[in-house]
Amino acid sequence: MTLGAHAEASPARPMRLEDWERLPEDEPGELVGGVLVEEEVPSYVHEATVVWLMGLMLPWCRQNGARVIGSGLKFVLPNESGRLPDLSLFLRGAPRPPAHGAARTPPSIAVEVVSSTPADARRDRIIKLSEYAEFGISWYWLVDPELRSVEILQLDSQRKYVHVVSATEGTVTEVPGCPGLSLPIDELWRELDEAMAEAAEPTE
Repeated sequence: MTLGAHAEASPARPMRLEDWERLPEDEPGELVGGVLVEEEVPSYVHEATVVWLMGLMLPWCRQNGARVIGSGLKFVLPNESGRLPDLSLFLRGAPRPPAHGAARTPPSIAVEVVSSTPADARRDRIIKLSEYAEFGISWYWLVDPELRSVEILQLDSQRKYVHVVSATEGTVTEVPGCPGLSLPIDELWRELDEAMAEAAEPTE
């Protein structure tokens, strides 16, 4: 099944970090080493996954002084790069981003919903892995609807990520960094099965 799609490719565009920060909200793209790179067009299943995860996180955040943010928040990373995680979570006591503009302090947790193309999977699993580690994001979640897998990686003292959760079914009863939060993975897959079943067939 196809979980993501791309718009017609446009030439890579060199861009300064400050110009990327000022791009209008409806102009997509992340900045990688001073070059604007287009993102995949999110699919129905991708967005259903993001909404489900946010719905899971919101009640816990309200009870625990945390804040979950969607994919529109820009993060300024080292090496002239800028990223927009699918979800970002700031735990109690973690510095918050400014009310307006890009964030220069890392969230406690970054979540990426992995798309199905090799290029997108490489970006989320390899490139962003090293970028988010250097930025100092304490936990990195990788949710892969096609592989039906959930991975949680934790930053160690050497600024390297180590796997602390790798699951394909059941319920993660102790989510690292989020005491009291459970992750019912089977429920997520049922939600995505329903989304796939109700999705319209692609038109030519």
